[in-house]
Amino acid sequence: MSSPVRRELEEYVAGRGGVTRVVAAVMDAYYREDASTTRGSLRPVVDVIERAAPGVVELAAVGDTPGFRVRLAERPFPEQYANELRAAAEVALRDWSADAVPPSPTPQAPVPGMLQRVLSAIRQLFSGSR
Repeated sequence: MSSPVRRELEEYVAGRGGVTRVVAAVMDAYYREDASTTRGSLRPVVDVIERAAPGVVELAAVGDTPGFRVRLAERPFPEQYANELRAAAEVALRDWSADAVPPSPTPQAPVPGMLQRVLSAIRQLFSGSR
């Protein structure tokens, strides 16, 4: 997740940012970013935005270049969904933090190779244990 989006989410969760700014930043990053981890982290927030106010953002063509830009529509985000949006923003920040620090790999016991398994079977055969 890009740092401007993270900053907007942090401001919103802390109660210092507005709904309009967080919606614009999240939707812009969601549709602009190619990284699946960013899109995956932002998905809970986008779900709330799309459920609460479908069409709150518009995708507009960008002249002669391929692609589009995200533009806020004229309709405001409904205030009754503000708490749900805040909870989704907290989830996105938590997911972003988990993505930022990759977990250390847990050591696993080595899987015996084919030769080791054959030798083990031969030993069992000659040891007389059945």
